[in-house]
Amino acid sequence: MKKSRLHAALAGTIIASTLLVAGCSGGASSDDGTKQLTFMFRGGEDEKAAYEGAIKAFEAANDVKVKIIVTTADDYNTKLKAAITGRQVPDVFYIAPGDVQGYVNNGVIKDITSYVESSETIDLDNIWAYGVDSYRYDGTLQGQGAIYALPKDVGPFSFGYNKTMFEAAGIPLPDPDKPYTLDEFVAVAKQLTKDNDGDGALDQWGTGLNVQWNLQPFVWSSGGDWINEDRTKVTVDTPEFAEALQWFADLQNVDGVTPSIAEGQTLDTYQRWMKGEIGFFPVGPWDVSTYEKLDFDWDLIPYPVGETGVSATWTGTLGIAVSNSTKYSDEAVKLAEYLSTNVEAQQTLVEAGIQIPNLKDMAQTWVNDSTTQPANKQEFLQIVEDYGRPLPANNTYNGEWYDEFFTNIQPVMDGKQTAADYVKEAQPKMQAFLDSANEQAAEAATNK
Repeated sequence: MKKSRLHAALAGTIIASTLLVAGCSGGASSDDGTKQLTFMFRGGEDEKAAYEGAIKAFEAANDVKVKIIVTTADDYNTKLKAAITGRQVPDVFYIAPGDVQGYVNNGVIKDITSYVESSETIDLDNIWAYGVDSYRYDGTLQGQGAIYALPKDVGPFSFGYNKTMFEAAGIPLPDPDKPYTLDEFVAVAKQLTKDNDGDGALDQWGTGLNVQWNLQPFVWSSGGDWINEDRTKVTVDTPEFAEALQWFADLQNVDGVTPSIAEGQTLDTYQRWMKGEIGFFPVGPWDVSTYEKLDFDWDLIPYPVGETGVSATWTGTLGIAVSNSTKYSDEAVKLAEYLSTNVEAQQTLVEAGIQIPNLKDMAQTWVNDSTTQPANKQEFLQIVEDYGRPLPANNTYNGEWYDEFFTNIQPVMDGKQTAADYVKEAQPKMQAFLDSANEQAAEAATNK
């Protein structure tokens, strides 16, 4: 998966110790006295155009001017951090779940609970609970307590397949209601891995999954996890986890259904999927506008299931937060509300093919639209409603413990180290980082 797409799913954590409580924000008055807000976000041209249209309608309805600051996904965190440390915090801006605790404890973002609960335009019961709860924090645990942002979106990380490739190979199409077992998935992937022109080199592969963003579904469905429920113990050194990681590595080294390291260096698996050379590949809502241009038919299916017999995956999200130092709190919160929950604004973003609707009733209507891709949009909603989870580091004070897992994983992926040996080595290193994060969280909450 391309780096920009990864950042669209999950922002890197900004180190809390570098955050300064901002004394000023971007809120100002224009020359004619009209209130002016700044809104900072990241995205491509599709997202920028959608927001420009939505914000123009907001300005007209609220007698407010909104200055848009847009960056690439790769630059966003650096530029936002610079704005915070320079005491020029945007009035309204994107926030990732992994940044919530640091921002709250350092006074950067506003508690908007009272605004939201008293709003006549918001029905919290009609917004995906996962989206709202990702930005709750009670000072101890994230996911409960006061609301510090509204969801920009929820991003169910679904599983796609190349329908055209299946039909060309004469393989029955996957059942959208009955997931493959891991063994069934490997068997089909082997059927899809082919040398089509007879030159002795493979031209297509069953799959091509990135370990950092695609391992989670298989670990969870196999009964493993990265961390315990109260977020105090790293749990990667269990048999279930090791078996799932070994299965994942074996897709390349034993089963041969993914491009080799050399083939991946020539052309990465995202590019190969786009060219129609990969059978199974993950799909997020942010991909839909790009995938409309593909030269093959594709659709969504549930993730293959491990020992639990239940599909699993992660759901990403970005939030829209309000600066604690904004000069125009009411207007800033109203803008966040509008972008998150207004039907017309949501329609603009959904039509741009960059997200699913935040509103449940609107999402049900969207699912039934047969004129747009994918056909099985219901899979996105099932992930949000049922089997999607936060990424492991989303609700901890920082993600260093989680990042450590992937730092030295390449020998496993190359078949030079067993998964069982690796997780035993990784667990104590990860635990040290997690202990440190929890200590920092406790100290920041005490000093708040």
